[in-house]
Amino acid sequence: MFAALALIAAVTEAAAGYPDGIYRRIGHPVTWIGALITWCDEAWNSETLSHDERRWRGIYVLVLLLAVAILSGLAITALLNELLPDLLALLLCGVVASSMLAQRSLYTHVGAVASALETDGIEAGRRAVSMIVGRDTRALDEAAVSRAAIESLAENFSDGVVAPLFWMVVAGLPGAIAYKAVNTADSMIGHKTPRHLAFGWAAARFDDLVNLPASRLSAFWLVLAAAL
Repeated sequence: MFAALALIAAVTEAAAGYPDGIYRRIGHPVTWIGALITWCDEAWNSETLSHDERRWRGIYVLVLLLAVAILSGLAITALLNELLPDLLALLLCGVVASSMLAQRSLYTHVGAVASALETDGIEAGRRAVSMIVGRDTRALDEAAVSRAAIESLAENFSDGVVAPLFWMVVAGLPGAIAYKAVNTADSMIGHKTPRHLAFGWAAARFDDLVNLPASRLSAFWLVLAAAL
């Protein structure tokens, strides 16, 4: 059942991605999760608190995110199963689950770097790769631009494709949403900065844990692809 859900989600996202019209109207699940994380960070992460107090509050935020994500996934799944025939409910749940994946956008952004280098030269390649990496790209040569794009592709292949699909197969829509919540929290607050070293500790460590299976699977698939 969950494997079929993951297959429907992967095919749907590969074919259509996340439509721009929907994004402009209601945003994206990741932006909703991000808004909740931002609110928690602003409301609960006070610089007047001790290191231990901020770490505990970060743990509470992680528990809250997981609860919201899992309950949301369960509610959506239950509602669709209640209102629709089994097959139609599965198909629609797969469409919803496709929003947890990023394979189409990843392909588009990394492909744009290759196209820019091939058709418009190094300056265009630097501009294109600056859209997907955080480093300064102004001094990169062609090989460095290519490496940056490939590194981003490899990392996001795990975080944006394999991991959400893995947890979708394991725990359905609730598992995929929960994974995305943890991964988003890690990207927003899981940093070793004075503000987030303690508060983001739980998110960073839990993100490492839930990414272990998918990172190994991603390496396997990349090695297999290279061999082919």
